[in-house]
Amino acid sequence: MSEKESGVKIMATNKKAFHNYHILEKCETGIVLVGCEVKSVRSGQINLQDGFVRDKNGELWLFNCYLSPYTQASGHIPDPTRDRKLLLHKVEIVRLLRKSVTKGLTMVPLKLYLKKGRVKVEIGLAQPKKLFDKRRALKEKTVNRDISRGLRSR
Repeated sequence: MSEKESGVKIMATNKKAFHNYHILEKCETGIVLVGCEVKSVRSGQINLQDGFVRDKNGELWLFNCYLSPYTQASGHIPDPTRDRKLLLHKVEIVRLLRKSVTKGLTMVPLKLYLKKGRVKVEIGLAQPKKLFDKRRALKEKTVNRDISRGLRSR
């Protein structure tokens, strides 16, 4: 199913998360944004690279994600790296927190996208990769690239 058929438009992905972590589980969440932040997301001015998700008073919050200020906004312009609340049902929050605490996993943002006009964040329960895992993944990636180049040149 393509992006057009599903009504999903991906605005930002966190490639660094896939390099640094084994993603074990994914979950879709809503996010609380101010009006000019939504405009900024729609123009694709967001960076998820250094972001992470933590618990704050029984709620999940997205920390350290840079959302550049909308240039044509007037009035109050929020801090680009402010903490943003994620919208999940209480049962899902408890389940994710339980898994992250008992198994020592991290929650990281993977994608930010528009779905039926709403801004959604895909977060993942992730286990950090060891250095040799990262090297092996890079080696496999280069070998696959070389094979596909060889097949294309025939």
